Amino acid sequence: MAERTALGTAAAIRAGETSALLEAEAAIARIEARDGQLNAVVVRDFDRARHAAAELDQRIRNGFDAPLLGVPMTIKESFNVAGLPTTFGFEEHRDFIAAEDAVAVKRLKAAGAILLGKTNVPPALSDLQSNNPVYGRTRNAINPDRSAGGSSGGSAVALAAGMVPLEFGSDIGGSIRAPAAFNGVYGHKPTWGVLPTDGHCLPGTDGARSVLSVIGPLARDADDLETALGVVADHPLAPARQHGPAWRILMLTDHPLAKVQRAIVSAMETLANVLEKAGAVVDRSSDLLPDLPRQHAGYWQMLNIAMTRRQPAREGQQEPTLDAWLHLHDEQARIQRQWRRLFEQYDLVIAPVMGMTAFPHDDTPLAERRLDVDGEDTQFFHQFAFAGLATFPMLPATSVRIGTDADGMPIGVQIIADLYADRTAIAGARTAHDLTWGQA
Repeated sequence: MAERTALGTAAAIRAGETSALLEAEAAIARIEARDGQLNAVVVRDFDRARHAAAELDQRIRNGFDAPLLGVPMTIKESFNVAGLPTTFGFEEHRDFIAAEDAVAVKRLKAAGAILLGKTNVPPALSDLQSNNPVYGRTRNAINPDRSAGGSSGGSAVALAAGMVPLEFGSDIGGSIRAPAAFNGVYGHKPTWGVLPTDGHCLPGTDGARSVLSVIGPLARDADDLETALGVVADHPLAPARQHGPAWRILMLTDHPLAKVQRAIVSAMETLANVLEKAGAVVDRSSDLLPDLPRQHAGYWQMLNIAMTRRQPAREGQQEPTLDAWLHLHDEQARIQRQWRRLFEQYDLVIAPVMGMTAFPHDDTPLAERRLDVDGEDTQFFHQFAFAGLATFPMLPATSVRIGTDADGMPIGVQIIADLYADRTAIAGARTAHDLTWGQA
């Protein structure tokens, strides 16, 4: 994209080469020109954005500075923004208007960002597509016949189409990583608990942080991603363990439960080869890896409990007992300890984000949906095993593009790092991108 990065925009404003208002107007013009059939920016707040940008320009003249100085951005519809609707894609919440900004929104604004509007999601944030009865369908930025991903689908499309340089989404089942991969941008799922989720909640609720669920940034540039992460995080994050190419890496090109397209495996093998030539040590297997089917069983149980919270029980559905719920937390702790032992030997684990690139739009209910992987008919929901690799043990993971399949769709992988090593995951993603797609 010819448009500036987020940090490039802030630097240009800081140097007096442009202004917050000019950058906001340019981003608004891009949204109006490009969003059309993509339908990514579904809640538009342009007048207030112009007013905020003009006010920021006055503050800049008085000496104000901040990391995201004047950066125009959008944010996932599920974040509360005072005066704007938050629906989570539900028709019954169409008229809910948030009274207060989410904490993440407050911190982004304090860092100088100008919020232009909100981007599309699936109902309940519970699909790898972004289509709902309130705002309709968001289409992939590369091929509108393909899924935008979900649940931060509008976020990734707004970035990939060059409308804005920065976005913020959320992830419990790959909801940042999958749309980032489907549209060829960066997306970071942070370590659980390091970013505040206050104000990212079902309309009209105000409860405890959900298990597994996190919020995190999406961007077209790794430096933008890292800066946005730091701006919103509750506490400073440790520096990257390794800045150069001499990584210790475990490469996982498959999963016992989920199929992977040959194009993705091939792109990962190419990445492994270039990493090795650059000085990295790359293993294809390790006895330190947890039992992946067992991990997925625990993840799937916990995910389903978390996602059905506050929703009516389905016929025949049994509520989990307290003992079963505590057992799941024990299992999560055991799995996490195994991953931490693995990261004593490795800096990074690289795995598919999903076993496929962006698939054609499919409104079949998720539980019944099928997926064609290189001509083989498979169960769609098995693909969540890849999201659970990092989600169940609460690890950070960065989605990054490393190639393109035969249909021209982006191929993304996730770079998983140790607990709280978020900057290491992003640094690894930067290296992977620069050695592969960055050379394209």
